[in-house]
Amino acid sequence: MSDTNNSENNKNNAEEITVNGEHLMAKVKEIIKEGNARKITIKGKDGKEILSFPETVGVVGIVLAPVFAAIGAIAALATECTIVIER
Repeated sequence: MSDTNNSENNKNNAEEITVNGEHLMAKVKEIIKEGNARKITIKGKDGKEILSFPETVGVVGIVLAPVFAAIGAIAALATECTIVIER
């Protein structure tokens, strides 16, 4: 029964933000700077997951560059994305 409660709590701690592709990078940087997210997921307009990474990646500078490169590529191709922030 505790497993069900944990999954329910995780769902309650998720926040979704819809942004245009041009604002995607700025919003992800803002979320990482806040530092209170455990996981960040980017979904396309169709709701399919495009990219997902733990926020701990954001605090390690060397690992951050490839993540930002991927986000930049997504932003260039996407017109609208949803960012799911698990806290």
